[in-house]
Amino acid sequence: MKRFLALTLAALLLSGCATVGRVDAGADIHAVLVSIRDGDRATFEAHVDREALKTQLRARVISEVASGSPNGVASIPGLGAFAAGPLVDLAVDAFLRPEVFRAVAELRGYSVDRPIPGAFAIAQAVRPLGDGTACVFTKKDGPCVLVFRNDAGTWRLIGFEGDLSMLRPRR
Repeated sequence: MKRFLALTLAALLLSGCATVGRVDAGADIHAVLVSIRDGDRATFEAHVDREALKTQLRARVISEVASGSPNGVASIPGLGAFAAGPLVDLAVDAFLRPEVFRAVAELRGYSVDRPIPGAFAIAQAVRPLGDGTACVFTKKDGPCVLVFRNDAGTWRLIGFEGDLSMLRPRR
């Protein structure tokens, strides 16, 4: 009986640790969402790993352009994607602003006048990936949309897995 209680207690403690990590992530993700809503660039920058996100977005843009043909990089679109590298860098830099991500939030149904879910609610939409990163999904069992990494205690945005066409400034 003592052994059963000890195992049960250990399991509860370990599951609590996982929950604490998700809640910590939820708090930082909440801060990112508030910064996006409010256009707060300082908080946005504090919670975004600009280089990691830029690298990920650049690779996705070039991959999507190159995959326009079954021959990939050896194709005309692939060569165009390679040659357009500096243009892709400019486009990706333009993506990395709170205003652009606000447009994504609005497409998902969030507006400036709609309250942002709290850290605990957001934590329910966080899926740990096991390598110090976590994925945020918008629908239960849905695809990953945002990827965050724990960087010295702060969860920072490192990836956008949503539809790239959503990343455009509002007009």
